[in-house]
Amino acid sequence: MYPNTRFIFTFYKFFILILFTSISGVSEQKNNKQIRYLALGDSYTIGENVKPQQSIPYQLSSKLRKNGYNMKDPVIIAKTGWTTCNLLSGIENYNSNIKFDVVTLLIGVNNQFQGRNIEQYRSEFKIILNKSIKFADNSNKNVIVFSIPDWGVTSFADGLDRKKISQEIDKFNEVNREESKKAGVYYINVTSISRKAAFDPTLLAADGLHPSDKMYKIWVDITYPIVIKLLSD
Repeated sequence: MYPNTRFIFTFYKFFILILFTSISGVSEQKNNKQIRYLALGDSYTIGENVKPQQSIPYQLSSKLRKNGYNMKDPVIIAKTGWTTCNLLSGIENYNSNIKFDVVTLLIGVNNQFQGRNIEQYRSEFKIILNKSIKFADNSNKNVIVFSIPDWGVTSFADGLDRKKISQEIDKFNEVNREESKKAGVYYINVTSISRKAAFDPTLLAADGLHPSDKMYKIWVDITYPIVIKLLSD
């Protein structure tokens, strides 16, 4: 006796419809969730000498929004010239219990520029990193650390010892990379990208020191897949 093929076909159509509806519902629910993003740092974070929407927090938020994520405007705790000490004060003055889905951290260039002690940097960076994880609802997988760009390749370093600057930047980055690994957060090397500015001036803003929107876009393109992964976990 042969099975009722029409019945089987109808059953499978119904099953596929239910499965598709379920998947769509999960996707819609994920994309409708309001995503909160906190960016911590200094001038590299705020996007000195570029428009606010060209900075990395806003470019990243815009890309996520275009791809269906319900992004709130990023919260930025950063100022030009800030060291780790300044950033710690800025965090302490931020009175909020809001938990964030994504937290990025880029700090240290002014520690190097001002000749600050590297072990002091380590100590303060660890505190900031722990606070970043707390901001991310105690989820280390929702925190991303960027390495310090190398300003030694820019025109701002004319007349200075460029090699020494680059070597010091590398030492500070060894510290933030080591501490990031210990904390189990994501780490993105943007230093190598920043060094391409030595041969491509379009990667720098009009001041010849800070990243242009073009360089920030490269950072965003590298960061975006990581953010998608951490939002999916």
